[in-house]
Amino acid sequence: MQTLYVELGDRRYPIFIGSQLDPKQLLEPYILGKQVMIVSNETVAPLYLTHYQDALLTLGKNVATCILPDGEKYKNIEHLNLIFDALLQAGFNRDCTVLALGGGVIGDMAGFASACFQRGVYFIQVPTTLLSQVDSSVGGKTGINHPLGKNMIGAFQQPQVVLADMSQLATLPDRELSAGLAEVIKYALLCDEEFLVWLEAHMDGLIARDESLLAEAVYRSCAHKARIVANDEKEQGERALLNLGHTFGHAIESYLGYGEWLHGEAVATGMVMAADLSQRMGWISEAELERTKKIISRAQLPIICPKIPLDEFLAFMSHDKKVLNGQLRLILLKKIGQAIITKDFDVEAMQHAILANQQ
Repeated sequence: MQTLYVELGDRRYPIFIGSQLDPKQLLEPYILGKQVMIVSNETVAPLYLTHYQDALLTLGKNVATCILPDGEKYKNIEHLNLIFDALLQAGFNRDCTVLALGGGVIGDMAGFASACFQRGVYFIQVPTTLLSQVDSSVGGKTGINHPLGKNMIGAFQQPQVVLADMSQLATLPDRELSAGLAEVIKYALLCDEEFLVWLEAHMDGLIARDESLLAEAVYRSCAHKARIVANDEKEQGERALLNLGHTFGHAIESYLGYGEWLHGEAVATGMVMAADLSQRMGWISEAELERTKKIISRAQLPIICPKIPLDEFLAFMSHDKKVLNGQLRLILLKKIGQAIITKDFDVEAMQHAILANQQ
């Protein structure tokens, strides 16, 4: 097992990364009260819920569960209320802990519920998808979607601890594994070319679910995110770099309908669009653009999206959270391994980059 820490002063918390992790041993120091609400979904619960319930019961905890339907389309206010219903019906108080057992949707919703319930209760992340292990479980961003924009309603809510268990990735569908690799590739493109070289050497092993390689990819990804979050918890500056490809990707998700494309699939094509615009701006070469496309394709991810009318694509982009004082800011590549946040881009070139990467 490897351990990383997100350094947030007195809110410092660990990320445990390994295989066959023992929840009883690792969670006990971080559950401060007796009441634990496990939030999971209909796919993950049959696989792993009993394991965590039994561990918590052995610790003498009062355990209740809230099982939600599986999918991005359920990440909304209606299903968020089901978590509040479960907490209230169980009679839980301000010393309770909400434990998210699932992927990014469950983590976002359970985290947001924990931030709101009685104005804030304890929160633990047990991410069961690669995407949630390398990205959404770390850093405290929680929230739900709105028809006009993804993740538009939410709160910052840091967990007490994160357990990333590689053995749980064995049950992950191939498409979900690839979606997680999109976020792994993102870290390499934005700040670590050496990591990109490593990914190019080991992509086949990652696709084949080599647990040691997956653990290394998760560790290196989380190390980058932990460093950036420690420097900029509330995304006032550097943390926005973690949204490479996301402004384009969120537009794709919003237009197609949440869940039609997985988040990682949309981000993958979004990163191609960002790299394409970077090349049109003269910042990266054609060869670097092709290198970006190749590693994304090798991860079995899409590099083009379905045809979306440009005006609708741009309308969804205008709702992006990185719009500041009415000005859209994008994350682009000055070179492979060096991303920047900028409002100074060629709008016509951006439109061409969007259109060039659609079917």
